[in-house]
Amino acid sequence: MGKIFFFGAIFLLVISCKDGNTGVVNEQEQEVVFSLKNLPKKAGINPEAKEVLKDWVEFNALENSFDALYKVNDKEGLTLVIEDLIEKQKLLEASAFPEDFNVPQIKSRLKVIKTAILKTKFSLEYGVDTEEPTTALAKAYNAFRNQFTVIVNSRLDTTIIFNE
Repeated sequence: MGKIFFFGAIFLLVISCKDGNTGVVNEQEQEVVFSLKNLPKKAGINPEAKEVLKDWVEFNALENSFDALYKVNDKEGLTLVIEDLIEKQKLLEASAFPEDFNVPQIKSRLKVIKTAILKTKFSLEYGVDTEEPTTALAKAYNAFRNQFTVIVNSRLDTTIIFNE
């Protein structure tokens, strides 16, 4: 009886130690690939809006950081740019907005940018594809820039509406 137990234990040990597919899938870290080809071009800003924005230091800092996004070549570069964008977005959110642009439309677009930046950051941290969140970030930033033009082009005299 002892021999059967001994040989049975050896047999089980040999079977369990063999190399090969045992039904357990090894998780391999996915390589994050970043392509600038699909990023939308930056939207232009109305010259009147540019005149107001030129003195807004925090906006110009975010603008410069966002320009770096179009020069990124790898995952590490994208990580650095995203971290910088987070800091610049926080500074912009806490800054004093110019009078013309201190409206809910601009502030809500800024929140959408914040969400897109964080989504890209978490995609980087979890090692999933960053193309979709980065494209969404570029689109959100373009919508933010377009909102300046919309506000400048639609100057409505609200005193007429509220006085009647």
